[in-house]
Amino acid sequence: MRLEKERALQAIEEHKELLCAMSDAIWDHPETGFHEHFAADLFCRTLEEQGFRVERDLAGIATAFSGTYGQDGPVIAFLGEFDALPGLSQQAGCTEKQAMQEDGPGHGCGHNLLGVGSLAAAIGVKQYLQDNGLLGTVKFFGCPAEEGGSGKGFMARDGVFDGVDVAFSWHPDETNSVSTESTMANYQICYHFRGVSAHAAMSPELGRSALDALELMNVGIQFLREHVPPETRIHYAITDTGGKAPGVVQPYAEGLYLMRAPKLYQVKELYERVNKVAQGAAMMTGTTVEIEFIKACSNTVLNTTLLKVMQKNLEEIPSDFFDQQDMDLAARIVDSLEERGRYFEDLVQEIQDPEQRRTALTDCANPLHSVVLPMARERQGFVSSDVGDVSWNCPVAQISTTTMPAGTPMHSWQMVAVGKSAMAHKGMLYAAKVMAASAIDALEAPAIIEQAKKEFQERTGGRSYDPPIPVGIKPRII
Repeated sequence: MRLEKERALQAIEEHKELLCAMSDAIWDHPETGFHEHFAADLFCRTLEEQGFRVERDLAGIATAFSGTYGQDGPVIAFLGEFDALPGLSQQAGCTEKQAMQEDGPGHGCGHNLLGVGSLAAAIGVKQYLQDNGLLGTVKFFGCPAEEGGSGKGFMARDGVFDGVDVAFSWHPDETNSVSTESTMANYQICYHFRGVSAHAAMSPELGRSALDALELMNVGIQFLREHVPPETRIHYAITDTGGKAPGVVQPYAEGLYLMRAPKLYQVKELYERVNKVAQGAAMMTGTTVEIEFIKACSNTVLNTTLLKVMQKNLEEIPSDFFDQQDMDLAARIVDSLEERGRYFEDLVQEIQDPEQRRTALTDCANPLHSVVLPMARERQGFVSSDVGDVSWNCPVAQISTTTMPAGTPMHSWQMVAVGKSAMAHKGMLYAAKVMAASAIDALEAPAIIEQAKKEFQERTGGRSYDPPIPVGIKPRII
């Protein structure tokens, strides 16, 4: 590795105490989407202290912001998240389920690590630009409400990512690998049914039950599932039944629907069919339905050019940094799992190179995976992420690094429990170094950015970004 690049990565190591303390502070103050005021203020203060120009209230969102260093040249972006999940409060380091605050939020997706890791990468690239007196711009984007709010979707709709040449991100995980799965596009819609209340025994003929309408809608959706593409998903929650008295015809009820499909146009088609089911249910019950658009996000456009750069850096930067204490805690967490996931093992089965396969198979037995997996084939994933909207604005690549025990499910108390652990800190700093090194490679070889943009045009078919969130819809979470 060249000396200039090593110095940039050393800058990340020199900020280790600051970065780990920052991640822990965000873990200690979990905030759900669009309410991340502690985290946003901490990021903005830190960015300013590190010499970045801070811009707040991006896209009119109080917890969306950016930090910029440099001028002219290529614009390299890092994407940061910092929102927590409701109902996942958990004591740090505890190997049994024990909430810090009953029904309180917790960092069950590791976003306390994700945001700080991306900031650390920006600090490393800033050091590189500063040391070498080069033209170039590094931007850190503070992106709120990835969980259920599509913060980046609102930011992309309002042009926040315009002018970015390439962007990098990462996610806490159980593997060290590049992300070759395309995420699903989705729509989140609330259906509000309104009817007429009446005494359910004395004058039922005068009532029009909104709850009946919602139940009929849900029945209709079950039948609809048989006639949609098999890779689509329709999830729902009854968020308001209209009351608790069975002797009253319920005049109001609502349900929240989340629809997913591999492509955005497929979600739009699905949305139109679900709307017809809702309207039919209203007609059958003599009620009305209001269809409220909450949020949406696009499917991810992959970029092999940037992924190969990240794969190279995953392999070049040492990943065998877990010690016995890390392994012991991980083993105890694994023992707490009712069922251990097999995602890592499934990826290992696809490895073609015999030597790489043997190394990975050996790592399967460990409670922490330190091996770097070879670049896997492209596939369709089934989760959604608002990173997809950024990927329709510029070339984007992501990695995963090991910050949690093998087989630990996302959005679980076990993941929250290790969020302040040494293993999590080590994986976060490793991710930061890989992202920074990949950005430096792009800055040093303009052909990488040119090829990434060419691939971006090919994969999008030259189509410009069509925001899935309509103008006028305001950010909020139900």
